[in-house]
Amino acid sequence: MPADPPPGIAGETPVRSARTRRRTASERPPRASATSAVEVRRSNRRSRTVSAYREGDRTIVLIPARMSKAEEQRWVNVMLDKLAAQESRHILGDGELAERAERLSAEFLDGRARPLSVRWVTNQNTRWGSCTPAEGSIRLSHRLQGMPEYVVDYVLLHELAHLLVPGHGPRFWLLLEAYPRTERARGYLEGVVAADRLPHLPAARGE
Repeated sequence: MPADPPPGIAGETPVRSARTRRRTASERPPRASATSAVEVRRSNRRSRTVSAYREGDRTIVLIPARMSKAEEQRWVNVMLDKLAAQESRHILGDGELAERAERLSAEFLDGRARPLSVRWVTNQNTRWGSCTPAEGSIRLSHRLQGMPEYVVDYVLLHELAHLLVPGHGPRFWLLLEAYPRTERARGYLEGVVAADRLPHLPAARGE
């Protein structure tokens, strides 16, 4: 396995490695963090690799000059996800999870959701998180560890909302509307579930 690139930099990625993704991924608009704009820089010297890094409040994506707009969009998505994964490799402890829950509740739920305990568990393989309103407890699946922070935040906020509204009716989803990455996080998790269900097929010839 190759060494990891430096933090904040999604290292040189061969363009050829996107062939399988090209056949399965839907076209999506370029994704950036809530505080970061994306700047794409084309280079005539670059022919087979794509890379990306953070520069202040911007994300710089370097691509070959010959790429089409569709390929550019696809690779911006790929590199943003790689950066997000690199930046979230620090595993939050239970104490940090509790602090994160308090911040999310204050920011999106007016501080009304106040869990008494927030912790990781290893016995939740069919759900991402759960809560027991009567006990004020929230549990997140260890499978979320290493996923982008916005995904962890979404699941945590989801369970915080359940402390206020037990079911998944309109009142519940109304609480999550304030979180700007709800749909993106749901899409990410749906993609993980779909990938887990795919058969492990041999690679196509030439890949």
